[in-house]
Amino acid sequence: MVIANIISYVLVLVGALNWGLFGFFNFNLVSWIFQGPRTVGSIIVYSIITLAAVWLIISPIISGHGLRLKMREQTAENQ
Repeated sequence: MVIANIISYVLVLVGALNWGLFGFFNFNLVSWIFQGPRTVGSIIVYSIITLAAVWLIISPIISGHGLRLKMREQTAENQ
């Protein structure tokens, strides 16, 4: 679950940077890379970033506690 959280954070940050570029400079990086806002590549990227954001919302609910970004250290009792 930790790896999924880290990957999701990276994807959401990429999405946030794209929104920042669009807001400040009217430049959509994803559309520029895939040659248009409604191409198959752009839709796939937007969908993956959306799923990552949804995962970050539901992950703490599923796990029963806060969002983890690192593994728990194992103690002698747990080994």
